[in-house]
Amino acid sequence: MSFFENTRKPVGLGGKIMVAMMNFGHSAMAAWGMRFLQPAPDAMVLDCGCGGGANIKTLLKLCPKGRVQGIDYSAVSVEKARKVNARAIAAGRCTVQQASVAELPFEAEQFEAVTAFETVYFWPELAQNFREVYRVLKPGGVFFICNEANGETTKDDKWTQIIDGMTIYKDSQLKTFLEQAGFQNIQIHKRKNWLCVTAQK
Repeated sequence: MSFFENTRKPVGLGGKIMVAMMNFGHSAMAAWGMRFLQPAPDAMVLDCGCGGGANIKTLLKLCPKGRVQGIDYSAVSVEKARKVNARAIAAGRCTVQQASVAELPFEAEQFEAVTAFETVYFWPELAQNFREVYRVLKPGGVFFICNEANGETTKDDKWTQIIDGMTIYKDSQLKTFLEQAGFQNIQIHKRKNWLCVTAQK
């Protein structure tokens, strides 16, 4: 397994290095994308594919009276995210668990917002996964996708060749999958090669 395979599912020492790198390396893109997400101070938020937990930390600041839950299917990511957010977990404002977006371990209509930073590239079945997100969102809730690659440059092809199981989607493709899952009011934002998509239940 190449080191870059750890972007998909971090494991072992290489995975620990990767999640630390992701927390730092994706911070500028995440800060830009967060401008298009304005959750209420008491919102319940779910971060899917939470990686090293840096975005959970930011979301907790955005929702000072709310709660943020994180899931990731990598045990290494879950461990790191729990460390990064240990104080909020101890205060009962945050939980992080190992789980897959293919079958979210939550009842229907739990969250005001569901976020996905740099992760939908690796989701196993996008149409079904988006329906799962739709299920756990409250009516009027927002699904937020933020990607460092928008599928419009030749560099994107290089990454999909290096990393097995990675698909970089264009905004039009994401929009189609979102509409099929029942989402509406889909908004698309771009900067450099970055892509942010918001959709409402």
